[in-house]
Amino acid sequence: MTTKFRQVKTKIVATLGPATSNYESILALVKAGANMFRLNTSHGTALDHKKNIENIRKVSKECNTYIPILVDLQGPKIRVGNITTPINITKNDTIILSGDSSIQDSCIIPVDYPQIANDVSIGDKILLDDGKIGLEVLDNSNNQVKAKVLYGEIIKPRKGINIPGATASLEAVTERDKEFIQFSVENNADYIALSFVREAKDIDLARKYIKEFNGDIPIIAKIEKPQAVENLESILSTTDGIMVARGDLGIEISPEEVPTIQKYIIDKTIRERKVCIVATQMLETMIENPIPTRAEASDVANAILDGTDAIMLSGETAVGKYPIEAVKMMRKIASNVENCNFCLSNLDLEIIDKYDITPQAIANAAVKMAQDINAKAIMTFTHSGYTPRLLSKLRPTVPIIAISDREDTCRRLNLFWNIFSDYKEWDRVIDENLLKEIDDYILSKTDFEKDERIVIIGSIPKLISGRTNFIRVHRIGA
Repeated sequence: MTTKFRQVKTKIVATLGPATSNYESILALVKAGANMFRLNTSHGTALDHKKNIENIRKVSKECNTYIPILVDLQGPKIRVGNITTPINITKNDTIILSGDSSIQDSCIIPVDYPQIANDVSIGDKILLDDGKIGLEVLDNSNNQVKAKVLYGEIIKPRKGINIPGATASLEAVTERDKEFIQFSVENNADYIALSFVREAKDIDLARKYIKEFNGDIPIIAKIEKPQAVENLESILSTTDGIMVARGDLGIEISPEEVPTIQKYIIDKTIRERKVCIVATQMLETMIENPIPTRAEASDVANAILDGTDAIMLSGETAVGKYPIEAVKMMRKIASNVENCNFCLSNLDLEIIDKYDITPQAIANAAVKMAQDINAKAIMTFTHSGYTPRLLSKLRPTVPIIAISDREDTCRRLNLFWNIFSDYKEWDRVIDENLLKEIDDYILSKTDFEKDERIVIIGSIPKLISGRTNFIRVHRIGA
């Protein structure tokens, strides 16, 4: 099946769940505009996620496209224990939380965080159920926390708990996370998302486990803790990408701070040449309704204007009533924004010492050259995906066609802004025959015409597997 190249700039990540965990829904989501799928390990079993991976790969083959899979680790999420019945509370009540989750006392609320009393101080805030309940610590002793109710009405079992800035005793990678890291390696996942990152060493720990299971999977650091924002630069130097996870982030910091922090994170991520995803509550009302609010549409648009590579749907596609419509709406918003004059384009990023200077210089030149000669695309040949990633961060107005001799590279590149990736065994010396193959490919895969120009970058003598070291203006069919 031959699929014509279609330029897609901003990528869409769809979370699979009960509403979409089947072949037919996955196929429909791809046709609606989804580019990557997220498997949320907070829910479902390994067998459930394995079936989803099998269906994604089947759809990928049928649609002749490369669909990356993100395995999102649950991380050290703190929850209320299994209390038998919900507990009614009122403002100024005093309640007791215990780090012994097995405790059986109707006057004490168990939590699955043994060190809770050690990690909070008098005056600290504790938030439950996505911030619907607020507590203030009055005392912390004997493995218990006495707290005053600031607001809230009912405490339910297994609801999440946030303790802003006070979770030092939590392991960055839990036993459950280790199991799913092994699962990710064994099932060739393309990315792993690490939840509740606080500092760079959390990324190092996750990478250590990936290597222990003989894997080499890029890590996306989820920024959802105040400490992560403070340590963003060191985290960026270690991670492969960033997710602005606004759910828990918006609970642990003031909601009014989230928009500016989002812009700060995206800007820093662009400058570090890393991939960025903006997530959580983007089209939240579409879980129950067929259209979003105007505010939600603006929120999606602003994330794109800020420069994110991808925008993510969570409950909208996992449990929502309108998953296909949500993806279609997100694609419509993205397409509309990308055609306006406000989008970032042709960025002039400084060459930085931490990356190879030559590919950076060639990428910069290719973007400028494509603009100057009105080229239709930049075609780049790559083994690891290194140079296309550099190109993507420069925001060329023309598409980036990335040709690789590795299918996993093709999949991973399809998360990046404005990259169309494809697999070809073209790792040989450029000659007249290879240039004809390239021409035939372009004329069959795109709507570009003979004599139109593209910019080609790659390596010599071998086109793909060497270091990027050449740039060429190519007239199609000439």
